[in-house]
Amino acid sequence: MNFILTDLLPVLPEVFVLTMACTILLLDLFLADDLRYVSYGLSLLTLVGAAVITVATFNTMPVLAFSNLFVDDTFSDLLKLMLYLAVAVVLIYSRSYIKTRDLYRGEFFVLVLFALLGMMVMVSASHFLTLYLGLELLSLSLYALVALQRDSRNATEAAMKYFVLGALASGMLLYGMSMIYGATGNLELAKVAATIPSLDHLDTVLVFGLVFVVAGLAFKLGVVPFHMWIPDVYHGAPTAVTLFIGSAPKIAAFAFVMRLLVDGLGGLVADWQPMLVLMAMLSMAIGNIAAIAQTNLKRMLAYSTISHMGFLLLGFLAGSENGYSSAMFYVLIYVLMSLGGFGMILLLSRAGFEADQLEDFKGLNRRSPWYAFMMLLLMVSMAGIPPTVGFFAKLSVLQAALQAGYLWLVVFAVLMSVIGAFYYLRIVKLMYFDEPTDTAPIASHADMRVLLSVNGLAVLALGILPQPLMALCSHAIKQML
Repeated sequence: MNFILTDLLPVLPEVFVLTMACTILLLDLFLADDLRYVSYGLSLLTLVGAAVITVATFNTMPVLAFSNLFVDDTFSDLLKLMLYLAVAVVLIYSRSYIKTRDLYRGEFFVLVLFALLGMMVMVSASHFLTLYLGLELLSLSLYALVALQRDSRNATEAAMKYFVLGALASGMLLYGMSMIYGATGNLELAKVAATIPSLDHLDTVLVFGLVFVVAGLAFKLGVVPFHMWIPDVYHGAPTAVTLFIGSAPKIAAFAFVMRLLVDGLGGLVADWQPMLVLMAMLSMAIGNIAAIAQTNLKRMLAYSTISHMGFLLLGFLAGSENGYSSAMFYVLIYVLMSLGGFGMILLLSRAGFEADQLEDFKGLNRRSPWYAFMMLLLMVSMAGIPPTVGFFAKLSVLQAALQAGYLWLVVFAVLMSVIGAFYYLRIVKLMYFDEPTDTAPIASHADMRVLLSVNGLAVLALGILPQPLMALCSHAIKQML
């Protein structure tokens, strides 16, 4: 591989994030406990700087770098900007929580930035090895984040489960990639895509490789039958970490599926579609039905995530530009809703009190009508009820699946959505019709209160005007394909 100086331009955002993460790590060694806000401020500054560089280096045409290992296109730039926004929201929401739990340390911010770096690499990968590198960087950072609260038994147990199952999924993915390499003789996504039409579709090695790759992807997305880590990790990890895992990595997982299945293995669409159909059905069914039985809000949102990922797969099933842009729109909206949902748990929690039980939301309207209204908007959106944006997100993926001829699957998805509405509306009932069990005043920083309000209102605003974001997603997908 020949190193060319112009190769550095497309990867400037990644280089900047890496440099800043290492700087914060070293600086934190010399900071006293009362100066930790410096690490927090620098982390937010890193995100702003990376966003500025991403916009400044924007190119209308795809630019390949490092001997086609890395691609910079509209699709990757848009997703990176969404990642910066999601991570910034996570840091602002988490500040009070990590302070009271003795997690307000440089390690937290550095691990979040390294996880972000892994996601950025995944989004811009155009080679199997780059994809795997980004994935492992993200995964290792997340394992450490889950285990960050060392004195918590639940967090340690969750981290162990996540690590073991994550290692298994990475192994399957790597094994699948090696089989695809054996069948095609290439690891570069574009060359693999060009080679597949000339091969026999019944090539056993290729199909087996595809099965292993899809299994590894399914784990990272958290779809059934590879979902077993999600409820335990969401429940066991500190809520600030759960907020992070439940938001930004979902964007990276979507990009991963796009790059791998659509860019690289698009020629095998007839082979991977049936697998996605089965996983989408099972995820929607198990996710929605299991969520009804939960009394812990974090576990309920974990099962809700599984069902949402099932809906996301409906977009991929279509195998068309419309389907992929619908899936992209869905994942961005899901991240917005997930940030708000977990943000509300963080808002109500305080030292020694997690606020992660459904009971903790009883009578919230009496305590704070405004926050009860924000939670109402978020829950109604997750249920997919108009005029919130969650309705349009579900409608767009259902339309894409319908155009592809999956009428029975769309009917099943609508039925599952109706079942799912029950447990979301149960929270609304608790907030508005039950007596409060907790009467402590809701204390939080002004930045969190403002951002949470914007988050809730954004769900309503995008529901009234979803077209600009839909058009943006459609443009990014069009350029990528």
